[in-house]
Amino acid sequence: MQKLSLEAKAREHLERAAASSTGRSAETLYGGHEHTLRQTLIALTAGTILAEHESPGEATVLVLRGRVRLRSGDDVWEAMTGDLLLVPPARHDLQAIEDAAALLTVAKSA
Repeated sequence: MQKLSLEAKAREHLERAAASSTGRSAETLYGGHEHTLRQTLIALTAGTILAEHESPGEATVLVLRGRVRLRSGDDVWEAMTGDLLLVPPARHDLQAIEDAAALLTVAKSA
């Protein structure tokens, strides 16, 4: 068994994002190419956008810190610390409204 502190990882990656010219930092905490399930911690500075992209499979975004906006077509959802977003199975983007850290969980499509 392995244990990770999401709070410590969020803090670490928010610091990395703030120091990065891209305004973001990420780390896969569980899974990878050889697994169906993947969990990735994503940190974004305020205003940073993960550009529109295809949905990789069933996915959720758990906001660990801050506020984010998920947009898919004309639909927009905002979430803050503690909120869980269900990612639509369509093209979407994610924007940090304020400095934010989130746990993206994906069950990749076959």
